[in-house]
Amino acid sequence: MKLYWAPRTRSLRALWVLEEAGVPYERVRLDLSAGEQKSADYRAINSMAKVPALTDGPVAVAESGAICAYVAEAHPEAGLAPPVGDPARGRYLRWLFFSPGCVEQAFLGKSANVSVRQEAAGFGDFDRVFDVLEAAVATGPWLLGERFSAADVMIGLDLYFGIDIFKLVPSRPALRDYVDRCLARPALQRAKAIEAAAV
Repeated sequence: MKLYWAPRTRSLRALWVLEEAGVPYERVRLDLSAGEQKSADYRAINSMAKVPALTDGPVAVAESGAICAYVAEAHPEAGLAPPVGDPARGRYLRWLFFSPGCVEQAFLGKSANVSVRQEAAGFGDFDRVFDVLEAAVATGPWLLGERFSAADVMIGLDLYFGIDIFKLVPSRPALRDYVDRCLARPALQRAKAIEAAAV
């Protein structure tokens, strides 16, 4: 597998899930300031000209959530996704999609100070998104209980960025504890070290 990435982007999700999977992969860093993501070669992999993107032989996957899902399914031995037929799979899929569908939209609305009627916004409203996440992680340790999954990669980094980096989300005790559990994972520490070394 080959990961096309850049530091300080959603690529951290892909780095983390690959480190959790423990599989060999090659990193190809793109210089966004030089516009390398806009090259014809890269746009053949990801027509949106964004990072991250992943190739695995003839397969090309863009969007960080899709990369997390792909890695989890391509390497079931890593235990990052409940298999089809497992009762936990519905919750797993919900949280994978909750990240781009609700959390990122809530961040955008809050940071841009855009007000949208709850009924018109697919994510409801900012407070509801984080109330729901607080309840989801309160019983922990992970979104699926004792089982860590690729959904925790997505939601864990959302909360880390929302609380610690963007300072958009109040640091409620259950959310703080969950983020701290994520930050303590050796795979995330390795991913963050890879990113830090590239800055």
